[in-house]
Amino acid sequence: MLPLPLYLRLSGFYFVYFASLGVLLPYWGPYLLALGFGPARIGELMAIPQATKLIAPTLWGWVADRTGRRMRVIRWACLASALSFAGVYAAGDSYLGLVWVTLLFSFFWNAALPQFEAVTLNHLGEQTYQYSRVRLWGSVGFIAAAVGLGFATKQWGVSIVPAVMLALFSLLWVNSLLAPERPRGSALQPAPPFGRVLRQPVVIAFFVVCFLNQAAHGPYYGFFSLYLENLGYTREFIGLLWGLGVTVEVGMFLWLPRLLPYFGPRRLMLAALALAAVRWALIGHFARELPVLLFAQSLHAFSFGVFHAVSIHLIHQFFPGSLQGRGQALYSSLGFGVGNAAGSLAAGYLWAGLGPTAMFDLATALGVLGWWVAWWRLRV
Repeated sequence: MLPLPLYLRLSGFYFVYFASLGVLLPYWGPYLLALGFGPARIGELMAIPQATKLIAPTLWGWVADRTGRRMRVIRWACLASALSFAGVYAAGDSYLGLVWVTLLFSFFWNAALPQFEAVTLNHLGEQTYQYSRVRLWGSVGFIAAAVGLGFATKQWGVSIVPAVMLALFSLLWVNSLLAPERPRGSALQPAPPFGRVLRQPVVIAFFVVCFLNQAAHGPYYGFFSLYLENLGYTREFIGLLWGLGVTVEVGMFLWLPRLLPYFGPRRLMLAALALAAVRWALIGHFARELPVLLFAQSLHAFSFGVFHAVSIHLIHQFFPGSLQGRGQALYSSLGFGVGNAAGSLAAGYLWAGLGPTAMFDLATALGVLGWWVAWWRLRV
């Protein structure tokens, strides 16, 4: 296992990064609603951070792989994201202003995490199965932010959301200064040509599955809070529900170092995709039933936790040596970028046209399709 000081520095970065996500996902939508935007506009603004993942991680991953100074790239990206997000105060309630601010801050913010994943895996060396025990602190940060801000917005309103986001972006930059580069003298294993890796059928199938699973998450990330508010749930309780989903994710991260060697990545991936489809169907049609909603939220342990940990394991396997940064970037771009953006956009338009249940029907269909592609082609 990692030395304690290194473990704390790496896990601290995940804690702060995902705390900012724990503010953005549950509360940015309600903040935009308070500014007077409708579902379609909210869907567009929520899709921008996902869309910039198409370009930003790949560009910065190429720079990091070529220079070998991955942490320097991360530090500049964190600083630029904080400075860019400060423009939200100048943008006010201007749609175009918020578009530009969101494009800028997310272009830099989205560059940091894929490269930090590569840094973490380099430090773990042969113990990559221990990744989930470092990454779980990101889930803890998400819980703390999602639950804590639920109570804070009740006291002070959603107008505090930008200030909390800016504080977390600034803290992320400070934390990036503490995390070290990969160990000196550690040699990266020889890597095949990047194009040859991408042309492998199993790699193509993997990225198709990532796109479908993350597109299915689009309605959840962009509209889950608004959906539950429409059903009469309080904002504090909605924050607790977000926290519940990530709490069970933490528990799963603790078990995955044992489960992954025993079941293997393919079986775990199939289980994650099947249970994800069940989750979206339950949320879309039975969210008024509290026991069903609680069960559906507990499935976050599989739809995200298992899926993400297995994906990181496979990327490390598919993209060895100097390809790690670009492999992580491509996973972020095609899954969390294009997938989430497509899902968020479709969700906004479906809500406006057919109602919120249609969003989760689409998510269910995408989950089933992802399971079929994995069963058919993902032979790992």
